[in-house]
Amino acid sequence: MTGVRVEKAGEVAVLRMTHGRANALDTGLCRELVERLDEAGYAGRRAVVLTGQGGMFSAGVDLVRVRDGGAPYVREFLPALSDAFLALFGFAGPVVAAVNGHAIAGGGVLAAACDRRIMNASHGRIGWPELTVGVPFPLTALEILRCAYGTHRLAELTGLGESYVGDEAMAMGLVDDLAAPEAVESRAIEVAARLAAAPAGAYAHTKAQIHRPFDERIGEQRAADDAYVEQMWTDPDTLAPVDAYVRRTLGRSG
Repeated sequence: MTGVRVEKAGEVAVLRMTHGRANALDTGLCRELVERLDEAGYAGRRAVVLTGQGGMFSAGVDLVRVRDGGAPYVREFLPALSDAFLALFGFAGPVVAAVNGHAIAGGGVLAAACDRRIMNASHGRIGWPELTVGVPFPLTALEILRCAYGTHRLAELTGLGESYVGDEAMAMGLVDDLAAPEAVESRAIEVAARLAAAPAGAYAHTKAQIHRPFDERIGEQRAADDAYVEQMWTDPDTLAPVDAYVRRTLGRSG
């Protein structure tokens, strides 16, 4: 496994997740994503494109690591997960998701944390099935979804646990554009560069104002909510359904 590879496309930094076959989110990948975003900012990159490799954007949380690591791993992982979401959400410049393939659960939250989402028209699904697995959403994930899709969509998107192919996602407003498989990344770079043409300070201020209500809720409530979510994620009654999901879906026993 590697992590996040950084490539340059003019003033746009392309962050490519190359973490195993599924770009599953574990502590290491989350921390590396934060580092690469920081580096892009320090290097003066005006915009970022986040994408995956092959047919996978990100399959979400590495549930095998959660199951096998148990409570000690979860206590380390959950803060890193929220930090990765917030680093992407809070990047001052434009961030565009090139959703080259499946963006599921935490992978879908990564896409939602971006300012624009360009999705593969013929391959991949986007959705948030956390509750069907049996784990609650961290506050940061819910507020990012609320910002991207509105409060009125949260119950549907999180409660049903469904995932959507490109044309469905486009019709529902979950993504902003569809592109042929070979054009997803180039289209995302084009959109990122166009957004970055605005004065950097004005763009950053406008983005911060749009995010302000969500950032305020996260700032006010994250500590208490994170503690409660950690308690639920580490409860044996939660880890048992995770194990059952891993066995059923991935065919991997402990």
